[in-house]
Amino acid sequence: MTVLRRCVAALGGLVVGAAVGLCSVLLHDHLWGLLLGVATTLAVMVALPGGAARLGFAIGWVAVLWRATTERPEGDYLVSSDANGYVLLGFGLVVLAGGFTGLVGRRVPDGDSGGVGTAP
Repeated sequence: MTVLRRCVAALGGLVVGAAVGLCSVLLHDHLWGLLLGVATTLAVMVALPGGAARLGFAIGWVAVLWRATTERPEGDYLVSSDANGYVLLGFGLVVLAGGFTGLVGRRVPDGDSGGVGTAP
């Protein structure tokens, strides 16, 4: 049952990531749109638990960004080659890295209770 849950979480994250990524790409030309896209993306990535859902979100977001950076039939691009466009591309790397960081579990060293206190 956990494999099915992970698959559903990854698929849901992929769809939500693609939607947020599309909005971020379409609005990045305006400063308020870029800031809104970055804030929304960060809020969703923090709210999602680490694992399949966050990785699916990141892959969906970056897939839309990748598709937007390829040349269109008219010969132009959706991502502009100005400061906002470069910020969006750099943020795409941050999103992808954030998606993978949730896959690594935290390890507590042996003998460490994890709490704050004095050593014996």
